Amino acid sequence: MQILLVDDEVELTEPLTRVLSREGFEVDVAYDGISGSELALKGVYDLLILDWMLPQRSGLEICQKLRSQGKTTPVLFLTAKDTLDDRVLGLDAGADDYLVKPFELRELLARVRALLRRSGVTSSHQRLRVGTLELDVENQLVYRNGRLIELSEKESKLLQYFMQHPEQLLTHEQIYDHLWSEDTPPSSNVLAALIRLLRRKIEGKGDIPIIHTVYGKGYRFGERG
Repeated sequence: MQILLVDDEVELTEPLTRVLSREGFEVDVAYDGISGSELALKGVYDLLILDWMLPQRSGLEICQKLRSQGKTTPVLFLTAKDTLDDRVLGLDAGADDYLVKPFELRELLARVRALLRRSGVTSSHQRLRVGTLELDVENQLVYRNGRLIELSEKESKLLQYFMQHPEQLLTHEQIYDHLWSEDTPPSSNVLAALIRLLRRKIEGKGDIPIIHTVYGKGYRFGERG
């Protein structure tokens, strides 16, 4: 899936491009309104992400030009303008959605997925959600409260197993069989160490604990409280 990102803030476009690429999108970037407009009119994109205020030509003008030529590519505006009149102006220009800066990465990705679904474009990536946690299985990436978390292959496999069985008691034996079904099971300390590493990554400061130890038996997964 192809996305065009037009924004003159390099400190935003670079990390956003990396995250979208990890999500499986191919991203073209323009830093001014003229080059952004040319790419938007000539290219074939599934989604446009436009900053409102751009050098040479505004995102609003780019959107209006697209719509005047009959192009129906979904447009998501990124802007510091947050009054009702500004939102109405952007939507009247043909924008499909509107996100006010500063924003959380998790919300932007959710809006991107929603716009693509609405336009009939779907992703083959398997995603699991439990509470505030979302796992991109294919890319071994986790999102929690706006944070992007990278996992190792074994951490991802363990988290996927937990998320497929929320609030269920998973015994040590079940977890061993799942993680090391084709190998000689390691010592019990290895599983405990893996759980500690995963907790450190997905249970940050202020997060609700999500991996719960059932002493002598195993673990239960889910947000409580």
